[in-house]
Amino acid sequence: MVRKQRLVVIGGVAAGASAAAKAKRTNPELEVILLERGPFISYGSCGMPAFIAGMIPSADELIARSPEEFARRGVDVRTQHQVVAVDAQNKRLLVADLAGARDYSLSYDDLVIATGAEAIRPRLPGLDLDGVFVLRTLSDSLAISEALKTHRPSGVVVIGAGYVGLLMAAAFCAHDLPVTVVEMAPQVMVNLDEEMSTLVLEELRSHGVRVLLNEKVVRCEGRNRVEKVVTENGKIPADLVLLAVGVRPNTRLAQEAGVQLGAGGAAAVDKHMRTNVAGIYAAGDCAEAVLQVTGDKVYIPLGTTANKQGRVAGANVAGMDCAFEGIAGTAATKIFGLEVARTGLTEREAVAKGLSVHTSQITAKDRSGYYPGASRLDVKLVIDADSRQLLGGQLIGASGAAKRIDVLAAAIYAQMTVDDLTHFDYSYTPSAASVWDATLIAANVTSRCK
Repeated sequence: MVRKQRLVVIGGVAAGASAAAKAKRTNPELEVILLERGPFISYGSCGMPAFIAGMIPSADELIARSPEEFARRGVDVRTQHQVVAVDAQNKRLLVADLAGARDYSLSYDDLVIATGAEAIRPRLPGLDLDGVFVLRTLSDSLAISEALKTHRPSGVVVIGAGYVGLLMAAAFCAHDLPVTVVEMAPQVMVNLDEEMSTLVLEELRSHGVRVLLNEKVVRCEGRNRVEKVVTENGKIPADLVLLAVGVRPNTRLAQEAGVQLGAGGAAAVDKHMRTNVAGIYAAGDCAEAVLQVTGDKVYIPLGTTANKQGRVAGANVAGMDCAFEGIAGTAATKIFGLEVARTGLTEREAVAKGLSVHTSQITAKDRSGYYPGASRLDVKLVIDADSRQLLGGQLIGASGAAKRIDVLAAAIYAQMTVDDLTHFDYSYTPSAASVWDATLIAANVTSRCK
């Protein structure tokens, strides 16, 4: 009896689950084995702060598909199975069954590495104390939620003012806890231009969050459990600390297999998600991507990218010829009542690349000004001063920012100029937009920069 072609996927969250599902759906004759070192697969990481805040009653609601659902589709899912070694030459894996306390060897014909990213843990004293958490996995979110129930903190410190840090600051505030955010940079959300990030800072402070900028953490102190965070400028009482200073690609297995690393230390891949090693693909938060606006290889780990890359990898393993055309760096979040969105390059990023740029920033309404609920919407556009090509955009407002950014992302993908943007036929209804949409007003203002 001829053995079926076997695909093994390492990692079972966004990219890994997408790769396994797409491969099996495309080629039902393919044997697909999905290995995940944790107890959960296929869950929505971006919903974890909302779960911790109490907006989502059960972590189960974050799980898109269970191992049993995958099994019904013919995918062999093995949770708590950790790959400890890769023998790329002989196409074999050494796998540790963490629940069964045994090791075994597993062969593959094709391998998708979707090992994701890991939280950066600076080498600072005290980060191993009880009460210090990171938020990367569903297990992390359950641990934080349990800590809030069993040991109500008297003070919380969030180290880092990026997406995760600020979302978690809001989540802790939902439990009526005093929250201090410590950020070593001079602004919150360094992926925004300074004048736009100021709007986010104002929102945080309006909800009682203490924000310390240009502040470097030196250590955490406490006896067994964390009691204070020590910065260069003083001590902050805290019996719960969230470390949210960023992530790095988890590429140990990829490196062991001989995979070349690229942008940000992530696995270097082509448009088909193939690595330099025959039969090995990489996708998701452990892989690089192409930034559409410049063509540069970048490392921007996002769930949207991970799902798409995983789907492309799975399709190609199954015999299709699919390409991942890159990203615009589009991202959105909601900090308290403020939607924050960006795509492409910020002004600071464009200037750092040596580009000559024009920018405009306007304030408008998210719907007709006379309509009930109309609120402020700030828009910033960045264009190339010579070609007038749209390079990037940022939107912040109480509503409408998160999805309006998609118009700008589409324009960047199509390599449109700001003048092209002024000709867009936008929809109009007073309840959702004014006759001159905020992004259209921004395009008109920017187009005058000639």
